[in-house]
Formats: sequence, structure tokens, C-alpha cells
Amino acid sequence: MRTITSTLAATAPLALLLALTSCGAPRDEADDAASDTSSESSETAAAEDCTKDSLETLAPGTLTVGTDSPAYEPWFVDDDPTNGQGYESAVAYAVAEQLGYAEDEVEWVTVPFNAVVSPGEKKFDFDVNQVSITEQRKKAVDFSSGYYDVRQTVITNVGSPIDGATSLGELADAKLGAQVGTTSYNAISEVIGSTEQAAAFDTNDQAVQALNNGQIDGIVVDLPTAYFMTAVQLDKGTIVGQLPLPDGEVEQFGAVLDKDSPLTDCVSQAVDALREDGTLDQIASEWLEQQGAPELS
Repeated sequence: MRTITSTLAATAPLALLLALTSCGAPRDEADDAASDTSSESSETAAAEDCTKDSLETLAPGTLTVGTDSPAYEPWFVDDDPTNGQGYESAVAYAVAEQLGYAEDEVEWVTVPFNAVVSPGEKKFDFDVNQVSITEQRKKAVDFSSGYYDVRQTVITNVGSPIDGATSLGELADAKLGAQVGTTSYNAISEVIGSTEQAAAFDTNDQAVQALNNGQIDGIVVDLPTAYFMTAVQLDKGTIVGQLPLPDGEVEQFGAVLDKDSPLTDCVSQAVDALREDGTLDQIASEWLEQQGAPELS
């Protein structure tokens, strides 16, 4: 079975990122209540119902896991979710192991982000793709317990109009962009209160290109992605700051499952176990180590 102790030197870009961003993984105040944001019935499945032989997967004896392409660092490495490197790849294999699946019993499929959170039958057992748990999305899909606590962050290039901004008010007139359909995109209007229409991009790569071309002033992304983009992808990247939590509520990434999936309780139990025994912290420490970013007010 795959272990979660893959080397940090797997790729030069990731090594650069981690060299630039040291000190513990973010652990917002939701630790004690992480499972509360998951399927509310995550404790209802009996342990014997969460074994490989009992699970109703798409393919018997196989756990099918979805994610988008490209699969971005630091969540995945080398655009290859099968290698177990990067935070979400490592978490997916750790969940599989909790459920009794060996490495060669995990099958990855490519699923665009919007298809993951839209209603309709899914071609995966669960999907990991930095999908934030929201009440609106819960109407269309199931979520596992949260496996990562998220902070949205504004990034830019040195010398841009928002370089050095310290408050939300200084961002209100900026031209900001994010990947369409994400909570990062929603935060531009809902948290920042931008007077400019947010620029929507199909991928983060397109947003990076637009920023480098001067078409936008900044990008909103989750904090680990912000560190990778500013260290590796942007010409002169810099972090402006973290956005405040809307209504003080912690945002979390969760595994996405088909609505009313028979696997939801078991995947949630697996995630809860990984959080409780420290495995999620260990994986975050390996792949998402970073120093703090300033808070915008």
C-alpha cells in the first residue's frame, strides 16, 4: 500500500515553494468541529459496512477517484494524481487505505470542476479537487467531512496597483479574477465587495497569464495555491493578504460524492479518522508547509 512519506524533493518547483514557505500547516479553529461540516450522518454507518467487500463502488474491488486536469501543485505533483505526491493525492490514497484499498486498487478519472459540483450521476466514487463545502452545493452533491481548512488569499505582481494594499477598501476598485464557479470567485464580490466585475477564468493557468499580461490586478485563490503561484508561476508574484472568514465561518475542502451516495458516511468516517490520528496534519506538514500571510481587514 502507498505510504504518505513521499520525498519533498520530488520536483524542483515544489522544493522551491517549500523552501520559500516554511512553518506549520494552517489549522484554523475548526479542528474540533471538522466533522460537523460533512454529511450530518457520518457516524451512522457501522464499521463492518465500511470495508472494501461491503462498499458499493462503481467497479467492484476498485475505488474510482476523480479530479480535474490540469491537477495543480501543491495539491498534486507533475499533473499526475496517481503518484501519491501533493496534498490531495496523498489524502485520497490515505482515505483509500482506511477503506481497505491498496494503491493498485485506486483508479483515477478526469472530471472538470464544474461537472463535479453540478447535479447528475457521477463517474467517480469520490472526487478531490479543492472543492469547498457549501450549503448551495450540498443541494446537488454529497460531501465528506472536511479534510482541509481553507483561507482565501489575494495575490498580485510586485508593482501592481494593489501591491502593498492592507485593507479590503484598497481592493474595492481593483480588477480581480479567479477560476469560475469557485468560492474564490464568489469572494471577490461577497467578501471584498469589489465595484469591478470579477474576471472569470476556466483555469488558474489562464488567470496567471492574465495577471502577467496586466489584464487584471490580482487573483483570488486558496492560500497554498497562492504560495505556489507567487513562488513559481508569476513573473514577480507577491501575496497581498488573506481575506477574512465570511461571518467567521471556517471554509473547508471536502471530498465530493454523488447525491445520496451509499459511500458518503464511510468516506467521512475515513477522513475523520485521518484527522483524529494526525495523518491529515502529517500530510499537510509535508506538502503545504507555509508561513503566515497578512490579514486584510
